[in-house]
Amino acid sequence: MKKIVLSTALGAAVAVAASTAGAATLDDIKAKGHVQCGVSQGLPGFSNTDDKGNWTGIDVDVCRAVAAAVFGDASKVKYTPLSAKERFTALQSGEIDILSRNTTWTMTRDTTLGLNFAGVNYYDGQGFMVRKDLGVKSALELGGAKVCTNTGTTTELNVADYFRANKLTYEIVAFEKADEVVQAYDTGRCDVYTTDASGLYAQRLKLAKPGDHMVLPEIISKEPLGPVVRQGDDQWFNLVKWTLFAMINAEELGVTSANIDDMKKSTNPAIKRLVGVEGNFGQNLGVSNEWAYNIVKQVGNYGEIFDANVGPKTPLGISRGVNALWSKGGLQYAPPVR
Repeated sequence: MKKIVLSTALGAAVAVAASTAGAATLDDIKAKGHVQCGVSQGLPGFSNTDDKGNWTGIDVDVCRAVAAAVFGDASKVKYTPLSAKERFTALQSGEIDILSRNTTWTMTRDTTLGLNFAGVNYYDGQGFMVRKDLGVKSALELGGAKVCTNTGTTTELNVADYFRANKLTYEIVAFEKADEVVQAYDTGRCDVYTTDASGLYAQRLKLAKPGDHMVLPEIISKEPLGPVVRQGDDQWFNLVKWTLFAMINAEELGVTSANIDDMKKSTNPAIKRLVGVEGNFGQNLGVSNEWAYNIVKQVGNYGEIFDANVGPKTPLGISRGVNALWSKGGLQYAPPVR
């Protein structure tokens, strides 16, 4: 068998991740009575606190849905705010049970960090935001610009690739914390703010004059965002993965938080399996057979959490676009419960 040699630091991190995950994550979570979820330090629509300290957002709802599946109670979650730089270490070390923090699924992250992506809860792509008075209508006009972004993310590499491919010069101005990037851009330390397009719409709300800024039309990368767990514990990986699938399947089947009790009387076999009337699908995951019922009843289906957090009627005003169901021209698709 061929021996694979890792760098000392990376090897240690992966070893910690594997040993921690191998300790039956679900049993540990049940014993402590809550899910410890790693989130952002504040990204409206994804993971953000209100003035009372309550966490909300589409990423937060993934955490709440996992808690509903495990405990039958979506409130049994504790949140750990993490910068982009520290998020993977927190998961590898066992400080958190799940990372649900607008994190891009890439090959390197999937194969070298001892981590598994459990699915995609938001299909995104990197974009650029500028001041309207700059007079720029396209990213191809950004030659010589100072570009603000976060360290420890995929955005720096994407920017380098885009500007090099288009023979444009630029200067990166990078910060660890998202709010530092926002402040730097808002005070004119850079000409451009780049991150995932969803993040640009969210962070624009924090600017002194949001209406003075615009997101340019170019999307320069694929950024599939989703929850992450440690490798080495398939039971926990399956539970997180199927939590997301349950919300997507519920939307496709027309099962909502408002009608799910009536749906228990449905004669549709797919609905009967989803809501726990037929089969032992929850038992196979190590939880109650009403796992998916609890998710949808307490948190909602995928469409509900999208609309509530980032949809057209929210301050972000994002249309479903590629995040629509596959049956409605989008990319959201889940394997069946059967």
